[in-house]
Amino acid sequence: MIEQGLEPDFSPAALAQLQAITGPARESGPQLRDLRALLWCSIDNDDSRDLDQISVTQPLAAGAVKILIGIADVDVTIPIGSPLDAHASANTTSVYTAARIFPMLPERLSTDLTCLAEDQERLSMVIEMTIAADGSVTASDVYRALVVNRAKLAYNSVAAWLDGKGPAPPRVTSVAGMDQQLRIQDGVAQVLKRVRQAQGSLGLTTLEPQAVFEDTALVDLTADEDNRAKELIEYFMIAANGVVARFLESKGSSSLRRVLRAPERWSRIVELAKRLGETLPGAPDARALSAFLVKRQQAAPAQFPDLSLSVVKLLGAGEYVLKQPGLKAEGHFGLAVDDYTHATAPNRRFPDVLTQRLVKAALAGRPAPYKDDELRTLAAHCTAQEGNAAKVERQIAKSAAALLLESRIGQQFDAVVTGASDKGTWVRIRQPLAEGRLVKGFQGLDVGDAVRVQLTHTDVQRGFIDFARSS
Repeated sequence: MIEQGLEPDFSPAALAQLQAITGPARESGPQLRDLRALLWCSIDNDDSRDLDQISVTQPLAAGAVKILIGIADVDVTIPIGSPLDAHASANTTSVYTAARIFPMLPERLSTDLTCLAEDQERLSMVIEMTIAADGSVTASDVYRALVVNRAKLAYNSVAAWLDGKGPAPPRVTSVAGMDQQLRIQDGVAQVLKRVRQAQGSLGLTTLEPQAVFEDTALVDLTADEDNRAKELIEYFMIAANGVVARFLESKGSSSLRRVLRAPERWSRIVELAKRLGETLPGAPDARALSAFLVKRQQAAPAQFPDLSLSVVKLLGAGEYVLKQPGLKAEGHFGLAVDDYTHATAPNRRFPDVLTQRLVKAALAGRPAPYKDDELRTLAAHCTAQEGNAAKVERQIAKSAAALLLESRIGQQFDAVVTGASDKGTWVRIRQPLAEGRLVKGFQGLDVGDAVRVQLTHTDVQRGFIDFARSS
């Protein structure tokens, strides 16, 4: 953490501020709507406790549905310039590793007092959207409200139930009407998915390593795969972040946008498609790439995660930029949208806290709490720290993988090339899910190539895993 410019610990001043916070923030007044009676629910990872968002739907006429997304009001507890705000603005993100989580905010806040905990009254920023039967957003609004999360649910159990492969989670059966509520949410999400794909949003299946422990012993790194419940939240959040971006624009407010530029290595993506018998245009085209990915997922689902990883590597990283009102927006190539911010995870991402403060100022008719030069500087800092946090996470994942593989020197694995440059060539194996460097036989290989490799060396402390290409 320290080597990457991140603060692993909270300062004494931040801990003193935390100690002075005795409970969740309370407010009253005409600016707060009372939405506590609605059937709100959260869906997140099985072990997640830093709950940032909840959702509920209301069917309307002609097949339309109103979606409400409640976002934890973090700003009300963490004022600008306070010690806890200083720590959050320094790291800008929570860092999740197999060894330990380094939260952006103390866990007493992010998993309790500032999170949308089950059965607890909380202040919230609500993003409201009316979705027509064809998936278009016909109306939207942003406002503050009081809410109560009626059901804390988890991706895997909800997905199994939606797919007819498992029972309804206990909270779905015990809260009257929650089963129907989730069915409606799932239906709207699937409509949004079809619309997004038609517009060029990239449907990618990425495999993230998830540590498996027996007591305190690390025994495996398995793939945390996508599912229908994750898609539900993903498409709701994409729509909600677009609404917030357009809201700030309509109020004449500058904002922090999340952008992904057109890929510089588009020619390599074209080459990968050609190998699979498909043709992509010579210039970057999100719709064409989206259609190609949908087709490949249907044709070869088992190989699709490897193709997805190759495309992700070739697309490059997203970044935060200043968006001034009235000026053309830089879009997000992967999502095929022009208006996109980060507003839905303020317990774990600082850009979302910044956006929340800008929205509150716009709602109250106050000047923005940040000047454009400050936002521009913060955008660059958040981008850099996001990359540094990812380096820490990768380093610990590599050390965990090296620990699992150190007794398997000499074994061979099927792999896919994930990186190829002057700095070296990297490959990923599936069991355990691990990435290492190809130190021999890498000539002529590029991202996306399938290759057979032999494990030659591991170094747990440094996170080194070395492979040689098998003959």
